[in-house]
Amino acid sequence: MNYLYLAIAIVCEVIATSALKATPGLRPGLPLLMVVCGYGAAFFFLSLTLRTMNIGVVYALWSGLGIVLISIAGAVFYRQTLDTAALIGLGLIVAGVVVLNVFSKSVMH
Repeated sequence: MNYLYLAIAIVCEVIATSALKATPGLRPGLPLLMVVCGYGAAFFFLSLTLRTMNIGVVYALWSGLGIVLISIAGAVFYRQTLDTAALIGLGLIVAGVVVLNVFSKSVMH
């Protein structure tokens, strides 16, 4: 269940961050509601994950996968392009997440 909670937290955070781009100055409306609810849900599910998992590992997964997903969301929804250096950097983040999960003894297997 921990990884499911973490996945939900990451998806909620990506939705909230994507909506944040659509609400300059935090004007009232649907995007602001998505920001507040998305971050609230993200931190709720993150707290469930932290009950039993190493905080450093959880944060590495949360931030790493969140960065990659928000970059994809920016490209899809806001037509923000990524250059070669950005793609290489994102690939290194994914590689770091994989190494952490496959080889680290800090991760519950």
